[in-house]
Amino acid sequence: MFATGFGIGFALAAPVGPIGLLCMQRTLRHGRISGIVSGLGAATVDFTYGLIALSGFSLVQSLITQAHLMQLIGSLFLCYIGWSMFQASSNASISDTASSRLSSYLSVLLLTFLNPMTITLFLALFARFELTMMNGQDAFLFLIGIFLGSAAWWVILANITHLLKHQLATPTLRIIQWTSASLIIGFGAFGVIQFFL
Repeated sequence: MFATGFGIGFALAAPVGPIGLLCMQRTLRHGRISGIVSGLGAATVDFTYGLIALSGFSLVQSLITQAHLMQLIGSLFLCYIGWSMFQASSNASISDTASSRLSSYLSVLLLTFLNPMTITLFLALFARFELTMMNGQDAFLFLIGIFLGSAAWWVILANITHLLKHQLATPTLRIIQWTSASLIIGFGAFGVIQFFL
């Protein structure tokens, strides 16, 4: 069950969406550790949603009923994060303190938790692999696998981004940061528009 959980965690994390862009942006601006810490916020939510999905249908159903509101809040927060990144990319000062890393972790944790697609994907995977019938030990190994699989992807992504950072000139890095910030704002704006349609 550990291998299954690891594969699912890795596969869920790997698609580069707004969270991936955010982790890449933070790696470029603040360094590899900041990118990894940000990704661990997403891995924590993957673990938590896996636990929720294993805990029973009623808890999952209560989350699904709030999915529409979660999407709006998450999208607005995404717009705010993107705009903050856009402004910060023009600022020469760069901070990488324990408090900034904690902020990076918590912001990604909140963004990932507010993404209703995360719990929907977990429900689909649990139905596909019939994972709700696991005993306690298998469930524990599965959840640890999910966390480590997701964390492994974020470590890989942060390290690749960190290596590329040293191959690029400063103007190019600034363009990449502006582009990723704009895309994150775009993801958030699209979510807000969807809410009102």
